Amino acid sequence: MCGIAGLLPADPAETPSRALIARMTAAIAHRGPDGEGFHVERGIGLGHRRLAIIDPAGGHQPMYNEDESIAIVFNGEIFNFATLRDDLTARGHVFRNRCDTEAIIHAWESFGPDCVTRLSGQFAFALWDRNCRTLFCARDRMGEKPFHYTTLPNGDFAFASELRALTLLPGFDRRISPTAVEDYFAFAYIPEPATIFEGVRKLPPAHTLTITNGQPPALRRYWSPPAQVVPVSEADALTAMRAQLTRAVGAQLVADVPLGAFLSGGVDSSAIVAIAAGLRAEKLDTFTIGFDGREDETPYARQVATLYGTRQHEDRARAVDMIDAARTQAAIFGEPFGDASSVPTATVCRLARQHATVAVAGDGGDEVFAGYRRTRWHMLVSAARRYVPGPARRHVIGRLAAIYPKLDRAPRFLRAKHTLTELSLDDADGFARISTKLHGQARRGLFSPRLRAQLDGHDPMAPLVALMHEAGDTDPLLQAQLADLATWLPGDILTKSDRAAMAASLEVRAPFLDHELVSWGLALPAALKLRGQEGKYVLKKAMEKLLPRDILYRPKQGFTNDLAPYFRANAARLRDRLLGDVMLSHGLFDAAAIARVIDEHSAGAFDHAQAIWLLLAFEGFLHDLSPRDAPARVVAHAA
Repeated sequence: MCGIAGLLPADPAETPSRALIARMTAAIAHRGPDGEGFHVERGIGLGHRRLAIIDPAGGHQPMYNEDESIAIVFNGEIFNFATLRDDLTARGHVFRNRCDTEAIIHAWESFGPDCVTRLSGQFAFALWDRNCRTLFCARDRMGEKPFHYTTLPNGDFAFASELRALTLLPGFDRRISPTAVEDYFAFAYIPEPATIFEGVRKLPPAHTLTITNGQPPALRRYWSPPAQVVPVSEADALTAMRAQLTRAVGAQLVADVPLGAFLSGGVDSSAIVAIAAGLRAEKLDTFTIGFDGREDETPYARQVATLYGTRQHEDRARAVDMIDAARTQAAIFGEPFGDASSVPTATVCRLARQHATVAVAGDGGDEVFAGYRRTRWHMLVSAARRYVPGPARRHVIGRLAAIYPKLDRAPRFLRAKHTLTELSLDDADGFARISTKLHGQARRGLFSPRLRAQLDGHDPMAPLVALMHEAGDTDPLLQAQLADLATWLPGDILTKSDRAAMAASLEVRAPFLDHELVSWGLALPAALKLRGQEGKYVLKKAMEKLLPRDILYRPKQGFTNDLAPYFRANAARLRDRLLGDVMLSHGLFDAAAIARVIDEHSAGAFDHAQAIWLLLAFEGFLHDLSPRDAPARVVAHAA
């Protein structure tokens, strides 16, 4: 894995500053501690930081074709590069090293923009073709690798793996996007393609971006997941499940450096370890983080490690000071990111880096095979909606939900407000609602009057609802999965994995996100993914010969500690942090509302742990940004 950055001047006769490109790559040096490289000529500047994985001796970047008319900076791994290399060699291309990067260059020469359809892997790259004055950029199908870009006030186009590198550019506009602020408090991340900054975008997964002869950037989608179910028998599905996963894992075990695997003790990581251990001649290193209390899965991880004879390495997510951790995490992510499991994720990445440079992980299993609790809940409510006519749901149940009290501390059977609200909605609106962290007034009540005025008409859930509707008349489960694949997966899960791993200079691979496996899994009938209340049915059934039943069929557990008691015990520190100058000087938040949230939580009247963590992570972002922005103030743009 690596870090990339570059600058395409508006004036094609201008030569970018090598020193400026070097400052950009230095800001993301953690992504590539093994070397740096630059290509600067009239009209283009490219920079690269390398984490050597394949062909450590010969894979330096930028990399070129034979006459050096094409240069590329590449972040990721192409898992089918050996097959692609053979095909390109047969077409007359000459390879000078064993690195997967060179295959992209020659694929561009043979197939042009369609070269991305030949690539299987996780990648973000920028390729400069001098002959046609074209900058061609691409991101992998799932969004495993990041790509941020902006157009500066002088017309220059710039890109980088992480936002931090772009903020160093002269003239960079640090205006915070009001809609991104609300989106963050709705979802705990900022959905693609937006970023926290008004003028910066993320290249969406499965897209290319092309600039030729100074023309405006052209975006093109080159792949879409299937939106239709394909009938298949259970027996055939089980056979294919084992074959698909074995193929995907095998393809991602290729490395010229030490490789291990994350092992939480859950179904997905255990399945990856079971298959990987069977495909490798040498012992596999496995890495586990334990927790205090009921979320600890260490005993199950040890059970799998013993079964497959791995070298098991463990650490514990000790009593972390989460108030300080919020600022540490902000430095890793470069924009507000509110998934608290990023803290233990960073811990397991640091543990893994002590023994390996690459780790395979179970990311994607829940999205592809319907493993989330909220997905099961969505299907239950969807089934109930079919028995209540639409007008009755909207008018009768909707009104009942509106007047039903919010009883956060009452017994669970009395806490019906959310259930009634979701039942009153259609499938798309209902799924969008259960996908949000803070609803309506719970988030807008935290904002200043000025910010609320700027948000008039903005609905964070609208894009998610649109994605559900775009799936057409397909079954509700596939609708939800497609929406998750476009939003939650790249915005939360893969952002967390990439930034936490890269902060430790570790490459993480996710075999469940092999695009052929994803296409096959999504197209399965719903009953093979969700059987009753058993998620990931086909995966679990297929793994019964390889894993114990108590690994496969126990309840799903979280990957973090309960923050509510910690926040109640630290109310004074929360006030200092969330009501301080860093948080309030930007005009984004209502101090009285934040104080009320802290007071209600510390008194035990309500559980506001989610809102408090989101506020802390946002304060961490502002704290991390301010020193680099001095003396200018960061404020939301005027309405």
